[in-house]
Amino acid sequence: MESYTHDREILRGLAVRWMELAHLPVMLQRKRQWTALKDLQPERPMLLFETWTLDGYVGEDELLCQDQELRKLEKAMRAVIRQAEEIGDDYVVDPYYRVYWDIRATDYGVPIIAEHAQDGMGGDTAYHYNHPLRTPEDAAKLRPRSWTVEREKTRARVARLEELFGDILPVRLHGTGGQIAALTSDLFRLIGNDNLLSWPYDAPETLHQVMAYLRDDRLAYFRWLESENLLGLNNDSHLVGSGSPGFTTSLPAGGYAGDARLKDLWIWMESQETTMISPRMFSQFYLPYMADVARLFGLSYYGCCEPVHDRWVPILNAIPNVRAVSISPWCDQRKMGEWLGRTQVYSRKPKPWLISGDAPDWDELERDLDETLAATRGGCLEIIFRDVYRINGERSRLKRWADLVKSKIN
Repeated sequence: MESYTHDREILRGLAVRWMELAHLPVMLQRKRQWTALKDLQPERPMLLFETWTLDGYVGEDELLCQDQELRKLEKAMRAVIRQAEEIGDDYVVDPYYRVYWDIRATDYGVPIIAEHAQDGMGGDTAYHYNHPLRTPEDAAKLRPRSWTVEREKTRARVARLEELFGDILPVRLHGTGGQIAALTSDLFRLIGNDNLLSWPYDAPETLHQVMAYLRDDRLAYFRWLESENLLGLNNDSHLVGSGSPGFTTSLPAGGYAGDARLKDLWIWMESQETTMISPRMFSQFYLPYMADVARLFGLSYYGCCEPVHDRWVPILNAIPNVRAVSISPWCDQRKMGEWLGRTQVYSRKPKPWLISGDAPDWDELERDLDETLAATRGGCLEIIFRDVYRINGERSRLKRWADLVKSKIN
């Protein structure tokens, strides 16, 4: 009991600071500016540094709670507070703590097992999958998935958090958060990269079969969420794409009466795994199935780490509700800037290796930024630094980057 009282006081202190930050006038300003951007009427470019991938952003030695579950909660709260206090990007702290439904799924009839490897510093970022579908004949092993929701378990979590700090930081059962389709991500996990590249030639019918299976799986899952009233709006600070918040007045759709529907939401569509597939084959084997899923939703965010400049036209034709596009380090920035203009948000991802490791290359970071700004003059620009894993404990790098961007856009 003494340890619980100690942990509760730690969390309540963090809740006080969270709410102080959430009520700063700049948070309302940022919400307005993010909304203007995603409504395609930008006031200025917006910027975020994604910190959740950073090794040791909040160190274990900083945590004060004794209970292991509460230590995880403490770590998450400290990360929110640290980002808002230190970086100076356009991060938004909401005046509440979100909880999502605990949802469980069966497998695809075959297990997908990820095997991690530790590096010399104890990290386990690297991993590979067992790829259970080795031959076209293995596709017969696939079975429809089913889903269940742990309603009582979720409500019990809400009640516990409310007891801990709900009188300071309100606890909100939100439903579900950002939605991602991830068709080719799971295709890769199931069949592996070699088959992903060779089956368009060697087993085209099987490839279509597996893609249709994954499409039908996603359609069934999203419709199940809707029928069970498990959805939550994501037209706010939810990340609805590759690090991109979903603020917009374009959602929810007309007729919204309080219960979120699929057409009230953003969906994240991406296909990093098909980068080496030609645009023609991509349009034949993958894009139609992705488009079938995107049609359920109000808006789409497209892309992650893949370049899209060589296939943007067929993507837009197939998925006309794309509102924002990930412009990765491998993208032709100038060409995408010309195409997007003010019709979609140009969601730029700077080169993560330039700020990582022992010595950031600030000159090259500035050149990369200048290239982005030159490609997007008058457009709808957000700059989201992500996929950074190690900064050698130098958190000041993050603020220096944010200050560099602000010096260029203000």
